[in-house]
Amino acid sequence: VQLQAFGGGLVQPGGSLRLSCVVSGGGFEGYTMAWFRQAPGKEREFVAASWNGGNEDYVYLEKDRFAISRDNAKNTAYLQITGLKPRDTAVYYCAARTLGGYSDYPERYDVWGQGTLVTVSS
Repeated sequence: VQLQAFGGGLVQPGGSLRLSCVVSGGGFEGYTMAWFRQAPGKEREFVAASWNGGNEDYVYLEKDRFAISRDNAKNTAYLQITGLKPRDTAVYYCAARTLGGYSDYPERYDVWGQGTLVTVSS
């Protein structure tokens, strides 16, 4: 199983982004997919997770700005971020928990993507 995240970039404050995470290797629908982020000098932080084929999801951060979704037919998970703020600047990682079920602990995710950098600046 391999994950590839993309969609980051330089965005002005107030802008929006949709990050994508493509999963290869099969089994996507049974995986819990999550997004974490790591800002410079800070620990990796849980953002959101989707499990049970997308029938359940949880967003830990500001729920009015972050949304997780997935397209099982495309083996892809998404993180939509609106109203971007400079404090959202971080490397965003997607991760898969092949056993399924909810977790917000990074160590319980067994496959990670390479990360995509989001920079929010004017």
